[in-house]
Amino acid sequence: LVNQVVSHLVQAIRSKDGAFSSIKPLGAGSYYERVKISEPNEFDIMLVMLLERLQLEESDDTGAYYYLTFKRNPKEKNLLKFLDEDGKLSAFKMLQALRQVIKQEVKNIKNVDVTVTRKKAGSPAITLQIKNPPSEISVDIILTLEVKQSWPTSTQDGLKIEQWLGTKVRREFKYKSLYLVAKQNKREKVLRGNTWRLSFSHIEKAMMNNHGNSKTCCESDGPKCCRKGCLKLLKYLLEQLKMKYPKELEKFCSYHVKTAVFHSCVMWPNDTDWRLGDLDHCFQKCLGYFVECLQESQLPHFFIPKYNLLSLEDKAINHFLSRQLSHQLNNRFPLFQE
Repeated sequence: LVNQVVSHLVQAIRSKDGAFSSIKPLGAGSYYERVKISEPNEFDIMLVMLLERLQLEESDDTGAYYYLTFKRNPKEKNLLKFLDEDGKLSAFKMLQALRQVIKQEVKNIKNVDVTVTRKKAGSPAITLQIKNPPSEISVDIILTLEVKQSWPTSTQDGLKIEQWLGTKVRREFKYKSLYLVAKQNKREKVLRGNTWRLSFSHIEKAMMNNHGNSKTCCESDGPKCCRKGCLKLLKYLLEQLKMKYPKELEKFCSYHVKTAVFHSCVMWPNDTDWRLGDLDHCFQKCLGYFVECLQESQLPHFFIPKYNLLSLEDKAINHFLSRQLSHQLNNRFPLFQE
């Protein structure tokens, strides 16, 4: 159902607005990493546009958010309309244009009931609801720029996977394109909508799908590990707690948990540290590490080490979550029994 809707939209977007004539869809996120929990009712689809000769300029000290300008006039003349008064590529304008095309086009999708949900402030996604009785499926469409140039210096000390996946794999990853998503930087005093955030979804997907220290980990004839199992359990735990305390925990998302699991894979790099039969023990180790991060309000982004995903201003909610998780850990996970 999702593929049908997405391929219809992609064809329409390509033909409607010259600026988007080169986009191609890329599945990202949990469903495509095979770590989706509960039911397959949420999908992330990146719509990727290849751009050349872009200049990246850090917009703050996180090393994650950038202003983009063209080094010379772009080959894609139709992109000039998306520049703001300072000549920066405006994420806001591009998203708005894409949103318009999609809103028009969903009306032409026959035999599927699709609507575009209301815009969420600062969200990089255009969200579609597909009615699929008795349930609904939500699809996040994320405008993504692909830039074939070397990764910015903020990523230099990140991706510490040498012991886990190997130096060669790290080098291969770092030769891959850079992805940027239209994401508003909340820390800007004036929200002008012209910042873009680095995205490593393509690398995360590759790490998830080839996650072993040895090549045969989790292959049909190889030994099975519990890395993905740990991630799924942690995600489920966070999801259940968020349902219980939506207000207190609204700032947390599965990306926090995923980052903690990546760091755990680096701390315990061998497949023997993650034997399938040791799931309970491994899960508790990962959870313990995540709780420590929350207590110290320190969880470095896996690719951009100076970017802390848990801000110190949120100490109170970080501690709230750490208490909830510790309670689960010390009482044999009542949430799993419910």
